[in-house]
Amino acid sequence: MPLTVLYITGWCRSGSTVLGNVLAEAAGVVHVGELRFLWKNGVLGTGSNGRCGCGLGHVECPFWSAVLEAARPAGRSLADHAADVVAWQGACRTRHTWSVLRRPPRNPWPATLDATYRAIAEVSGASVIVDSSKYASDAALLSGFPQIRPAHVHLIRDPRAVAWSWMQPKAYTGRRSALNSTLLWAGFNLAAEAVGRANRAGSVHLRYEDLVRSPRAAVGRILDLIGHEGPNPVAANGTVELGGNHTVTGNPNRFERGRTPIDEDRRWHTGLPRAQRATATLVASPLLHRYGYEMRG
Repeated sequence: MPLTVLYITGWCRSGSTVLGNVLAEAAGVVHVGELRFLWKNGVLGTGSNGRCGCGLGHVECPFWSAVLEAARPAGRSLADHAADVVAWQGACRTRHTWSVLRRPPRNPWPATLDATYRAIAEVSGASVIVDSSKYASDAALLSGFPQIRPAHVHLIRDPRAVAWSWMQPKAYTGRRSALNSTLLWAGFNLAAEAVGRANRAGSVHLRYEDLVRSPRAAVGRILDLIGHEGPNPVAANGTVELGGNHTVTGNPNRFERGRTPIDEDRRWHTGLPRAQRATATLVASPLLHRYGYEMRG
């Protein structure tokens, strides 16, 4: 059976870390977090978060040190290779998604990503890798990897909730205005749609709101997508037992352990100022109805 990579697309602050860690509690599934930032954050230390989900630095983490070594070309130091990877990724950004679907970049980034996925499978023993990097351009590469079966989850959240989340201070990343967040929300979601159209049979759309309101059903849909026949890790009461993980960057909730409820964060309903709410609504208005959101929010 080929290795399955389940790639989560969409825009940040939409619940991808929670979803990935819940899926990782299913047998044979590993969630690696935002893999794209492994080299920038984990090796070079120039990103916003250099700690693995296990608490160690990525270079010190036994899991990632083995993966990084397996993916590193002979004769190239880890730091030099990481710098190469970050440079190669510049040709595969979200705005390049449509061109990547037609023709992958000719630099070594696609081969590096492919080799890294296979190294992760070898080190973890997993048959399904969940990558929550949210770069549709990278998701577009998967169909060209002969030893990998691609699957995609387009995860969407109300843009006003996302705007509110970006306005809150977090230790691992900066803030964004409602305008900036919503413009990126639209761009990342349109790119995710393009990837989904190119692989309709292997893709699902999932709203954050549906995930947190009916988590067992939502996770069940995804397990069906990847052909997973084991038990659903979400209990009937909407909780999940979270173990350890080796995630690359992402929401600090990736460090949570034990029995955890999957709850909806509704603070934006009262916390998002009127002006920012209006901005997010106006910018996102062409897509709100398509994704099942009301203009009034």
